[in-house]
Amino acid sequence: MSDITQGQLPPGGIRESDAYRARLSRRHAADRRLRIYGIGAIVVALGLLVILFVSLILSGASAFVQTHIRLDLEISAEHVSPDDPFKGNFRAIVREAMLERFPEVSSRADQRALFELVSSGAQYMARDRVVSDPDLIGQRISMVFPAADPIDQLNKGAIDRNTPEGQRRVSDKQIAWYDTLQAEGRVSTPFNWALFFSADSRFPELAGLAGAITGSAYALLVCFVLSFPIGIAAAIYLEEFAPKNRWTDLVEVNINNLAAVPSIVFGLLGLAVFLNFFGLPRSAPLVGGMVLALMTLPTIIIAARAALKSVPPSIREAALGVGASRHQAMMHHVLPLAMPGILTGTIIGMAQALGETAPLLLIGMNAFITAPPGGIFDPSTALPTQIFIWADSPERGFVSRTSAGILVLLGFLVFMNAIAVYLRKRFTQRW
Repeated sequence: MSDITQGQLPPGGIRESDAYRARLSRRHAADRRLRIYGIGAIVVALGLLVILFVSLILSGASAFVQTHIRLDLEISAEHVSPDDPFKGNFRAIVREAMLERFPEVSSRADQRALFELVSSGAQYMARDRVVSDPDLIGQRISMVFPAADPIDQLNKGAIDRNTPEGQRRVSDKQIAWYDTLQAEGRVSTPFNWALFFSADSRFPELAGLAGAITGSAYALLVCFVLSFPIGIAAAIYLEEFAPKNRWTDLVEVNINNLAAVPSIVFGLLGLAVFLNFFGLPRSAPLVGGMVLALMTLPTIIIAARAALKSVPPSIREAALGVGASRHQAMMHHVLPLAMPGILTGTIIGMAQALGETAPLLLIGMNAFITAPPGGIFDPSTALPTQIFIWADSPERGFVSRTSAGILVLLGFLVFMNAIAVYLRKRFTQRW
């Protein structure tokens, strides 16, 4: 038995006993294990995050550049009438420009394969150019058009030209024509601005996020206008003025429960109430914003109440002591001090709403929209639903655009969270 169990301490005291040193050693070992577990969890989390971002970047980087082909167009009065250039035969103009580069192509099948080098939207791009400047009729101009998706994939290395011809989307003749255009300096790969400034299209080389970004902006605007004032008002009443009884306790419990309700439930509520009962327009950012506001309200109320609680009671007592009413103390003293925390919670709630997909799918914001919405009543998509649409498309070009859309969405989310961090650090006051 040790000296301690015998009732006698060693000469150096209890800290010199063998039992104490054994317990201290076990405690230090447990602390080291806990640190190792914590570091290991952080390393695993960061590793998975890096894997996610690297996979998205590797698969989506090619969508940020687009293969273009430069052609010389003869805008003849034979195909375009000066009286109404909008109805011109621009398809024939683009095809004549292609045949001019390859006059040896004579058969219909080869000509059809040749025309497939350029995007089907080339004729509409030429039409818009001439309609905006009718003086071009009768002149020869040079225009740059997006290459068709198979040629774009070939240029980016996604299609291996060494693969047998029957197993790839691009024929040997098309590869030869492409190589000729590239040798003549007519092929370029600039940054794909159309990804941000063009709306959706059934052709991958023309599809963009402009409609989805605009739709998300309108929906978030409606969400903010509805949820921010209502959420702050509810938080102020519950925290400062509501009597503490079982009814207010029931309200608080329901608010906390609503924050954990699956988002698809709010989508079903919007479908049943806003669309079926009130008859609001389907696929409109107005309805999407209202549904997202219902989702965001619990988060804003909880964050606002936490911010109000963080204000020291002495602030209220000092305001009341100099003769201010409870309303004046709240509006002139407590609320301004709590506003940084309220804004932080609001932005985080809005960022969560930006990434929601299920409720927007149920109210129809996954429609095929080829133009950005002009207002909150126009049909629209949102960034998450646009990503969902592209992920479900069979064309290979939409694979990279899906990852690019996810990167753009993550960029917006990081930006909104950075704003929340900035507001918290910039306006938080210490007492």
